[in-house]
Amino acid sequence: MNTPHDWPMLIAGDWVTGPDAFTVTHPYDGSPVGTTSYASAAQVEAAVAAADGVRRDAEALPIHVRAEALMHISRRLAERVDEVAELITAENGKPLMWAKAEAGRAVSVFRWAAENARQWSGEVMRLDTDAAATGRMAYIRRVPKGPVLAISPFNFPLNLAAHKVAPAIAVGAPVVLKPAPKTPLSSLLMAQLIEETDLPRGMVSVINVPNDQASALVADPRLPVISFTGSGPVGYAIQKQVPGKHVVLELGGNAAVVVCDDWSSPADLDWAATRIANFANYQAGQSCIGVQRVYIHDSLYDDLRDRIVTTVAALKSGDPRDPETFVGPVINEEAAIRIEAWIKEAVADGATVLTGGSRDGSSVDATVLENVSADAKVVCEEIFGPVLVLQRVSSVEEAFAAVNDSRYGLQTGVFTHNLQTAFTAHRDLEVGGVVIGDAPSYRADQMPYGGVKESGVGREGLRYAMEDFTYERVMVLTGLDL
Repeated sequence: MNTPHDWPMLIAGDWVTGPDAFTVTHPYDGSPVGTTSYASAAQVEAAVAAADGVRRDAEALPIHVRAEALMHISRRLAERVDEVAELITAENGKPLMWAKAEAGRAVSVFRWAAENARQWSGEVMRLDTDAAATGRMAYIRRVPKGPVLAISPFNFPLNLAAHKVAPAIAVGAPVVLKPAPKTPLSSLLMAQLIEETDLPRGMVSVINVPNDQASALVADPRLPVISFTGSGPVGYAIQKQVPGKHVVLELGGNAAVVVCDDWSSPADLDWAATRIANFANYQAGQSCIGVQRVYIHDSLYDDLRDRIVTTVAALKSGDPRDPETFVGPVINEEAAIRIEAWIKEAVADGATVLTGGSRDGSSVDATVLENVSADAKVVCEEIFGPVLVLQRVSSVEEAFAAVNDSRYGLQTGVFTHNLQTAFTAHRDLEVGGVVIGDAPSYRADQMPYGGVKESGVGREGLRYAMEDFTYERVMVLTGLDL
């Protein structure tokens, strides 16, 4: 990283500094990464007023202007991808290999938004399927519900912000982005690239607001759409606070894997062990779809358990700036202390630690547990750390019931070669996505992504978020010679 420097906010088309400065520090060693500031009440008002004031101009933007702006951001991110990755690693602590992957995904998100914007041309429907509607045709266009308040989390500080900003630009909706206070710099860098485009001043603002002071922003009637990614209690508090708004919630999970008895060859088991180990630990476990629970058929359990433990133990932990590091720190020491406590609670209740289990500062060892009580926090809650729980099952039905025995329902991975089992999983599992032959952590950024139960409401994925941010407006043409 370069020498730490000030990062201003983009508010109503101007670069501004707020009255209360704060320093972003590296989760691994506490070193300073950069300084920025919290917006004053007047600056927050300026951002919201600008979004409200520009909404008609934004909606009227020709599609080619929106698409070219999105492509410009995509190209500039691609040009600066190494710098962007280093910044993600510095403020978030994820290893450089994963930060590069996140930066690359954001490049694609803006490109896909541009492609979807160019196809955003409405729908024509003949109405004369009924005799009473002879000569009538409907033209249906989607228009923005209004300016969007986007609240993004710390675990993917660039890509999850992109998933909110890009579809808003694509549909012509102004957006006020509030990044996580722990990781605001990636969003502020993105704001630099947005400001290079021909989008109207004030269409995009990026502001820092402390989480405990965000309720006024949430309540502002000029921001009728809220897109939030983060913890369940905060998300549901937002939903309760503003029942009249359109609220999209991407919340937590405790993602499960099922390994069926037909997934039995040595190559199968090696693949499953590698994917399970990698995606339980790839963001130090700080992913809503990171592997947490693994249900293995009894006939494969001992063999696959040993392969998983060996693979997890071999993952390189340490300084995330090292290109070889696979498992970095969690976001701060407070989070690491909580994860360690949950492990100790499970062990005190009879669980066995097969590898890992220790903490050093903000770093938690990649950990595998078995013989865990069904009501342990590491099973029932979202641990958001590098902890994996293995459990035996005697049938697919038992495994699927265990997966569904959760407050969460985001994604599940099912390792099977049986097509009927795949379709049964898709039918019966109470989740937003089922990944066959791989871990549940797979996400293509253009596909619909989201969960059920306490994993949230609404969907991300470019076209699906664009639909969430808009409504259908119908024009009926009468007296046509069809």
